[in-house]
Amino acid sequence: MTNAPNIVFADIAVRYASRAALALDGVSLTALAGQITAVVGPNGSGKSTLVRTLLRRAPLLRGSVLVGDANVLTTPARALATLTAIVPQREEPSLPLRVDEFVALGRHAHRSAFGALTNADRGSVERALDRAGALDTRRRRTDELSGGEWQRVRIARALAQETPVLVLDEPTAFLDIAHEMAVFELLDALAREGRTVLLVSHQLNLVARFAAHIVLLHDGHVAVAGTVDEVMRGEILERVYEWPLVITRDPAIGVPALLPLRGMGRTRATTPAQQPRE
Repeated sequence: MTNAPNIVFADIAVRYASRAALALDGVSLTALAGQITAVVGPNGSGKSTLVRTLLRRAPLLRGSVLVGDANVLTTPARALATLTAIVPQREEPSLPLRVDEFVALGRHAHRSAFGALTNADRGSVERALDRAGALDTRRRRTDELSGGEWQRVRIARALAQETPVLVLDEPTAFLDIAHEMAVFELLDALAREGRTVLLVSHQLNLVARFAAHIVLLHDGHVAVAGTVDEVMRGEILERVYEWPLVITRDPAIGVPALLPLRGMGRTRATTPAQQPRE
């Protein structure tokens, strides 16, 4: 896949009706084609709100969100669905569906309003389930799936859309170690194919292994953005996460890795991060 569009958030601000404070305030970032861009941060920092702006479920007070040349607020939903597939953090189908039928919903943007599934659609569904590691669930019902199976099926639906842009909010929730790694390896492969991949995740150490660009949110602002080495710094992460930690090196590939300390209490949270001995 070539010429995938970038995602550009430009100075966006969001406030929910039930809250006085802004959920996002002046956030700007660009997710480039051909790489994984990861948004990280503590609970309540605004990560999922960023995804909701793409879904048009967050009240944008100012700024703009673009997918290539398409303005998310003014582009028809069907046109956006041919550009961007989104896996939100939470969703449940209103009625149980067979898994292959649920994944086939990802083909909606490519079909006429009342068009039946074509052989090409069925092939897309099969490939998506296989690539997401969920092919063995295709004949089961969605209400029979475990949390991890359901997560992989939702990723398969996004893959079935066959879009150049993929956005995922906590895609490894409920997954064991092997399936966590499989999802990150899959996203890495998709990025290498030329897709634009925007990922929201709490898994900082996995993000450090795979992401080319990391954006750290804190209280609705960008605390720092840049490469893994620029973001995975002890003095920054301790301040944002309010917990003492050590930054060491991943023994497999040498990137920074976060190790939270235990038994230290929250009173140590604002002290400089301990540095590992060389």
